[in-house]
Amino acid sequence: MNDTLLLNPFCRDWNTPRQTPPFSQIKLEHYQPAFEVSIRQAKADITAIRNNPEAPTFHNTVVALEHAGRMLNRVTEIFFNILECDGTPEMHDIADRVQPMLTEFSNSIHLDQKLFQRIKTVYDNELETLTPIDRKLLEDTYDGFIHSGANLSEADKQRFNELSVRLANLTLAFGHNALEANNAYTLHLPDSSRLQGLPASALDLAAHKAKAKELEGYLFDLSAPCVTAILKYADDRALRHEMYMRSSCKAFRDQFDNCQNILDIVECRHQIAQLLGYKTYADYALHDRMAKSLERVYGLLDELKTYALPAGQREIAELNQFAQSLGFEEPLQRWDYAYYAEKQQQALFNLSTEALKPYFELQHVIKGVLGLAERLYGLRFVQNEEIEKYHPDVKVYEVFDGDRFMAVLYLDFHPRATKRSGAWMTNFREQYVDEAGQDVRPLVSLVMNFTPATAQTPALLTFGELTTFLHEFGHALNSIVSEVPYASLSGTNSPRDFVELPSQLNENWAVEPAFLETFARHYETGELIPEAYILQIRKMRQFMAGYACTRQLSFGYLDLLWHTTPPEQLQDVYAMERKVFDTVELFPVVEGACMSTSFSHLFSGGYAAGYYGYKWAEMLEADAFHCFEQEGVMNPETAQRYRKTILSRGGSVDALRMFTDFTGHEPTPDALLRRDGLK
Repeated sequence: MNDTLLLNPFCRDWNTPRQTPPFSQIKLEHYQPAFEVSIRQAKADITAIRNNPEAPTFHNTVVALEHAGRMLNRVTEIFFNILECDGTPEMHDIADRVQPMLTEFSNSIHLDQKLFQRIKTVYDNELETLTPIDRKLLEDTYDGFIHSGANLSEADKQRFNELSVRLANLTLAFGHNALEANNAYTLHLPDSSRLQGLPASALDLAAHKAKAKELEGYLFDLSAPCVTAILKYADDRALRHEMYMRSSCKAFRDQFDNCQNILDIVECRHQIAQLLGYKTYADYALHDRMAKSLERVYGLLDELKTYALPAGQREIAELNQFAQSLGFEEPLQRWDYAYYAEKQQQALFNLSTEALKPYFELQHVIKGVLGLAERLYGLRFVQNEEIEKYHPDVKVYEVFDGDRFMAVLYLDFHPRATKRSGAWMTNFREQYVDEAGQDVRPLVSLVMNFTPATAQTPALLTFGELTTFLHEFGHALNSIVSEVPYASLSGTNSPRDFVELPSQLNENWAVEPAFLETFARHYETGELIPEAYILQIRKMRQFMAGYACTRQLSFGYLDLLWHTTPPEQLQDVYAMERKVFDTVELFPVVEGACMSTSFSHLFSGGYAAGYYGYKWAEMLEADAFHCFEQEGVMNPETAQRYRKTILSRGGSVDALRMFTDFTGHEPTPDALLRRDGLK
C-alpha cells in the first residue's frame, strides 16, 4: 500500500469510540481512492472463494461471501449516506464516477458462473440440513444470484451488465436533478404584506432564512416547513398557488427536467425484468416481497379504494361547503386544500396545528421518543459528545440495554441545501456477527427536515413532524435491537412491503395519552398538554382519512403503472400521471403540475414497484397494534414479545411467519379501515 493510501482513513483501523467513523479525518479526496482499493480487495476476497480447492460448503462459500468486501461496505455506507444528507456538488461528482464502478463490481459477482456453481452446489446439497437462519441466508443468496442474471447466457449477461450500469447512472442523475430543482427556487418578500395568516413561527423562520442570505424581509424555499406554512396559512391565494406550482413541478420542463430520465429508467428496468424472464418490472420486484404477486397488491389497493374514494369525495364536498360558508365561491383547487382543511379542522375540533406546536418543543420531543423506547423495551440512551458528527447539527447517543451496548444513534433534524427533502433512517454500519464471533453493533442514523429554531423560538414541531419522528424511530428500533448473525438479514433488511411495519406501528403512540403526558409541555409555561387537546388529537385522526388514503393509493397506482406498462406505450410523463390520477382525483386537474419528476422514492430511492408497501405495511401495523390496544399500549410484556418476534429478527425469518408469531393470525385490512373510520 502506498503512502497516500496509508494516510486514507478508510484504509486503517479506527481508534474511535465504538469504531465510529472519524468524519473530521475523511476528506473529499479520500473517497474515490478508497472505493478503488476496497473494490480491489473485495475482488480478491471473491477470487479466493471461487478458486477455493476445497469442496463447496455453506461456510466456505455462502458465509465467506457474506463477509467478503468489508472495507467496501464501510466506504459505501458512509459515502452514500453523507451524499444524501450533506451532498455537495463535489460529492455528486464523485458519485457519478464511482457508481458505474460499483455496479460493474456487483454484476461481476452475480454473473460469475464459477462462483454461482459453488453456491448452487451448496443449495442442492445442504439446504435441508441447515438451521432456519442459515437456510434463509442460503436461499436469499441463491435467489439473489438467479435474479441478478446468474442463469443468463453470456450474451445476455453482457446485456444485463450494460443495462445495470446505465440504470445506476440514470437514477443518480434523477436524484441530482431533483435536488438541484428543489434548491433552485426561493421567494424573497421584502415585507409581510403578502403574508397575512402565517403564524409567528413561520414568519420567524422566513426572516431567519432571509437574514442568513443578508436580505431584508422574508425568504421562502421549497423545504417542507416553508411550503407547508404557505399552503396551510397564507390568506393570499395567489401566493398559495405560486408555492403549490413551484413545489409540484420540480424538475419538470425546466433546466433540471427529469422526464427523459424517467422514461429511460423505466425502459432499463423493463428490459432487465424481461431478460430475467418476467413480464414486467413489477413482477420481477415482487418476487421477494411479502405480497408476492400483482394480484394481491391490486387486491389490497382496490379494496381500500372501495372505502376510501367515496369517503374522500364526501370529505372534499363538505370542505367545499365549508369554504363557501366563509365566502369562498369557487370550486376548491389543490392549493386551497391545506388552507381550508386547517380552518375546517379548527372549527370542528377547536384545535389548530399552531396551538399544538408549543407543546412539541424539539428537546422535549426527543426525551419523549427516547423515553418511550425506554419504557417499552428497556433501552437506555446516553448522549456522547466524544463521538464525531458529520455535521454540527447532529446529536449522537449511545444506546444500552441494561449494561449491554446496543447501538450508536445519530439524530439529524433540520433542512440544509445539501440535504435531500423528506425523512429517512439509515445505517453507517449494519449489525452482524463477525468471523471471530463478535457481535458488531449498528451505527444508526435518522435524517429529517423539521422546522428549525429561530432567534425568537426554539424548534417547535408540528404534530405531523412528531409523527414523522416516531415513524423513523420505529425503523431505528428495528436496527438497534437486531439480533441476527448476518448483516444482509439484520435490522431493516427485510422485504420492502414489510419493513415499514415497525415504523408505522410506532406512529400509533402519537395519539396515546400515556405517551404524550411524559413530555408534551408548553415550552414557555411548562404546562402539560391539556387532556382536552389529547382527546381532540385522537378524534382528528379520522379527519380527512378518506382523502389521505386516496392520495396514498394514487401514488401506489402511479408506481405500478410506471412499472407494468410496456416502455413503447410510455411517451409522455404528464399524460401517464393523468391516466392514474384521473381515476382517483378529488380536485380539478392542475395543468403543469407533475410529481413523477421529483418522486425520488420511485426513481432514485429504492421503492420502484414497491410504493404500495406503505399501505400494505399500514394494514399490518394496524392489525398488529390491535394487540397493544387489547393488552395495554404501554405493556412491556407485549412490547418484548413484539421485539422478540419482529423487531430483533430483521429479515432472517419469513415476513408472514414473523407477523403471525406476534399476532396469532394472518393480516386483514379490517383494523386499518376501522381505525380510519372508513368501515
